[in-house]
Amino acid sequence: MILYPAIDLKDGQCVRLLKGEMSEATVFNDDPGAQAAAFEAAGAEWVHLVDLNGAFAGQPVNGAAVENILASITVPAQLGGGIRDMATIESWLTKGLARVILGTVAVENPDLVQDAARAFPGQVAVGLDARQGRVATRGWAEETEMMVTDLARVFEDVGIAAIIYTDIDRDGAMGGPNIPATEALARAVSVPVIASGGVSSMKDLTALKDTGVIAGAISGRALYDGAIDLNDALKALKA
Repeated sequence: MILYPAIDLKDGQCVRLLKGEMSEATVFNDDPGAQAAAFEAAGAEWVHLVDLNGAFAGQPVNGAAVENILASITVPAQLGGGIRDMATIESWLTKGLARVILGTVAVENPDLVQDAARAFPGQVAVGLDARQGRVATRGWAEETEMMVTDLARVFEDVGIAAIIYTDIDRDGAMGGPNIPATEALARAVSVPVIASGGVSSMKDLTALKDTGVIAGAISGRALYDGAIDLNDALKALKA
């Protein structure tokens, strides 16, 4: 199982939100490039990036910060937030991102996901964010009646690289991930599923790994707070 350290970008800074609320942002580092380099130095094999402003604006906002990160690391990075058309997808991949994550547009324009996955094999993931199993979009501000598993199955055969599943109510709350829901999703589809939201301890990481079906986990606040030591976690997950 791959551990993805998270850098959430708001106004050019590394922050963490509490349960998706932009007003509940804690700044952890004002140098995103340095933060990404520190994650790589600790042994991270990937870095997970989110343009929080972009998720609300519907277009990239923290582009300079993302480019700073890409210039600071050699490991692959994936980015979500405000990526809603083919031109933006192509632009980011050209600039060196290994993978783009399509969230809101996956609900509003699923054909784009299919087209992008065909155009850029292995470089397109879908981000499914949910409250109580129902998909939320536009920076988690709008909730739909669509169930996560139903939407995931729509993309099962189009060639996406992964599904990032976030339980919004667990995100940034340090209360542990929703393992049953994440495991159920991973067993329902053949696409690799990456867990996000609430991963706050080695116990959480071990429990996710022990399901045998979850491909990765994203953690942010726990790494910044020191609840998870990245180097130790990476070693443990490889053992």
